Amino acid sequence: MLKETRKTDPEVAALVDEELDRQEHNIEMIASESTAPLPVMELSGSVFTNKTLEGYPGARFQAGSHVADKLENLACERAKALFGADCANIQSYSGSTANYSIYASILEPGDKILSMRLDQGGHLTHGSPANWVSKIYNFEFYSIDKETELIDYDGMEAKAKEFQPKLIIAGASSYSRLIDYERISKIAKEVGAYFMVDMAHIAGLVAAGVIPSPIPYADFVSSSTTKTFCGARSGMVFCKKEHEKLLKKGTFPGALGSMHLNTMAAKCWSFKYAASDEFKAIMKQVVANAKCLAQELTNYGFRIVSGGTDNHLLVADLRNKKITGKTFQNALDAVGITVNKNMVPFDPEKPGVTSGVRIGLTAVTQRGLKEPEIKEIAAIMNQVANAPEDEANLAACKAKAEALIAKFPLYPAGLSVIKQTSKFHR
Repeated sequence: MLKETRKTDPEVAALVDEELDRQEHNIEMIASESTAPLPVMELSGSVFTNKTLEGYPGARFQAGSHVADKLENLACERAKALFGADCANIQSYSGSTANYSIYASILEPGDKILSMRLDQGGHLTHGSPANWVSKIYNFEFYSIDKETELIDYDGMEAKAKEFQPKLIIAGASSYSRLIDYERISKIAKEVGAYFMVDMAHIAGLVAAGVIPSPIPYADFVSSSTTKTFCGARSGMVFCKKEHEKLLKKGTFPGALGSMHLNTMAAKCWSFKYAASDEFKAIMKQVVANAKCLAQELTNYGFRIVSGGTDNHLLVADLRNKKITGKTFQNALDAVGITVNKNMVPFDPEKPGVTSGVRIGLTAVTQRGLKEPEIKEIAAIMNQVANAPEDEANLAACKAKAEALIAKFPLYPAGLSVIKQTSKFHR
């Protein structure tokens, strides 16, 4: 690996070595992260990188497309079969551009969109003032119930009837519970709105059949192909048959230019892998590990938002521990456990500080960790939280974290080309 890069740019190669070393020796628990399988990395750097194409199979704007046409058709057929969808469009570069392509397919500037509040679990591309889409469309937001910390469906319905949106969006970046897609679909139909689900965080769990799918209920379903899907950094969109022409036009030329055929090749492999028993077993264990961590942290006095989790992530409210999300994130990072600070519902702290952290279980589960190891991680987290600025305490926790993760290699020995040459190898 990196054979030619080492010859031509050892400085960049050294940074790759350093990052590999960081990943190998850290317990990665950021909810949006997973580990790309080796075929995904191979295909992401394949000769398909060299080819520029616009349009769709059979109607390209450049010549020399006959092989790429086969690739895109194969990938779409695999994607449709995997998710049970009428139509699949895999040209999006990311989960965000997947969302933009849906907007471009069905919306005009000024159209109304009802989506989930960012500070209660939503996503930047669902109407945050920090994102450019907020300047083009008219967003209103539904909320969660303050007591249960679950989506307030009655409130959503009332707001939809009052606001009369053209699009209702479900899906979140830090919501740990199942979403009632059927009910939201009924609400959308009552007000004449399209229904879109952003399943970027849970796509792998959906593909594996571990949690319910939004595909039967939504007009459009967008996703990234990383996170629980454990694939290339890219995106995908599914839709009902009646919306296929709209989606094609909205994707190209509506939102994108030429496609990234190299990541399309990697996605094609991932659609096959996600149907395997191996992948399904990993996804099942991801949820089991998340539930285990939520229970263990509760036992240590942490408050888990909504009382638990049904998917790959959980949000811990740290106010019982008298520390902020920023403090806990930085302290955990110092001992080799990566999480991200995250706002809790109705958070009194600023977004740069927060009262909580978001914790994901996908990457550690891929490495083979199960409930016994998750309990060890919970104990380390509690020890860190009890004295987050005590250097001796952090050093002791770091030793425990390193000893634990060393038992579970990031990649098999076949990737040792880096390890054997890297000055960072321990």
